[in-house]
Amino acid sequence: MADPYFPDNGDARYRVNRYELALEYRPGPNRLAGTARLSAIAGRAPLTEFFLNLAEFKVSRVLVDGRAPQWTHRGGRLRLKPAKPLPAGAAFTVEVHWSGNPKPVRSPWGGLGWEELTDGALVASQPVGAPSWYPCNDRPADKASYQISVNTPSPYTVVAGGRLLTRTTRASTTTWVYEQPAPTSSYLVGLSIGMYQTVLLGDPGLGGVPQSAYVPTELLARFSRDFARQPAMMRLFEELFGPYPFGEYAVVVADEELDVPVEAQGLSLFGTNHVDGVRGSERLIAHELAHQWFGNSVTIADWRHIWLNEGFAKYAEWLWSERSGGRTAHEHATAAHRLLANQPQDLRLADPGRKLMFDDRLYQRGGLTVHALRCALGDDAFFPMLRDWATAHRHGVVTTTAFAAHVSRYATVPVEDVLAAWLEDPALPPLPAPPAPARPGYPPSNGGPAGWGRIPA
Repeated sequence: MADPYFPDNGDARYRVNRYELALEYRPGPNRLAGTARLSAIAGRAPLTEFFLNLAEFKVSRVLVDGRAPQWTHRGGRLRLKPAKPLPAGAAFTVEVHWSGNPKPVRSPWGGLGWEELTDGALVASQPVGAPSWYPCNDRPADKASYQISVNTPSPYTVVAGGRLLTRTTRASTTTWVYEQPAPTSSYLVGLSIGMYQTVLLGDPGLGGVPQSAYVPTELLARFSRDFARQPAMMRLFEELFGPYPFGEYAVVVADEELDVPVEAQGLSLFGTNHVDGVRGSERLIAHELAHQWFGNSVTIADWRHIWLNEGFAKYAEWLWSERSGGRTAHEHATAAHRLLANQPQDLRLADPGRKLMFDDRLYQRGGLTVHALRCALGDDAFFPMLRDWATAHRHGVVTTTAFAAHVSRYATVPVEDVLAAWLEDPALPPLPAPPAPARPGYPPSNGGPAGWGRIPA
């Protein structure tokens, strides 16, 4: 089924298991050349034709199972007709060679995807920007592993989500090879190329999640204060949401201002405006980190369910504030409710429509919905529900209906009316009463029995 918000993106007739991308990028002329090898599986019907999404590059060669298919490339779609139909359920490979000057694809929210910077480049693809730089089956439910190789001039650092396998320098260029084995949606494949200093966050000797940062030299002092509490966030979120779902986590501070930070798989991208030396953007650090569980590991089936990404990441901001000595989640919820009460009541959270899918009201109301469930369930049931949601669907694909069924298993009283009011009715429900107190010591508090550690000042 086509995505109801972006029917031109993604082909549900097949799925991709793995992408292997070999790229050459020259920042000066903003020139990209690439080869993509896709390992895929046909769906329930024979494939006589299918398509990939790819922006306006020059395509020089295409192969399906090693043979040249008939193909056309128009309107952001690379249509392929194999020499012989692919049987239902058959594994097959696709190879594409392309080159050109990458640029963002147009969208209602401006350019998305590959963005040329003053000195380097970055990728911010949500929701449909991935075809701006590589051929893909661009639908969030089609998750695959990735290997990404990038050759670029040696002064530049290349950062991608996943583990750095090799870095090989020959003459004046260096090739960086990253592996992301976890299932990854196309819009979550992150990449940054720039002049960075590498910073390690936390103490790797403690056995926690490896965390690194890539930062312009002149921002190191401010960065060291602004991101000092990220390791504590990681420990808290692992306690509340379950084990971190990937092998490592990296943050990049691009040497330019960005409207908002951007999450990618195992990677988050920030702008210079998010580094001020006084922790002015700490809630955003928490928000992007929380997306590694909610959005990246637990991925929505299509864009109608985006509140499952943004509502939980918003609520993670409030939980971090509550547990690090700031305002409580209920105080944040009260402020959000007051804000929404004075705005139009035309947002249906469970299916906001493409026009409103990134409206700030969706984020605030999403966080309020999670808080309303906490109030209805009480902390003793809410926090196990939250953790089990993230762990049971680790690396999976979910819907709002699946979440409602999950919540019902933890409720001692019916919660269908609560969910319907917050998810289906555009009118803003009343602010819920504060959540019932948890039993002593649960959820674990700062320095409490979970031992996730003291939050540094």
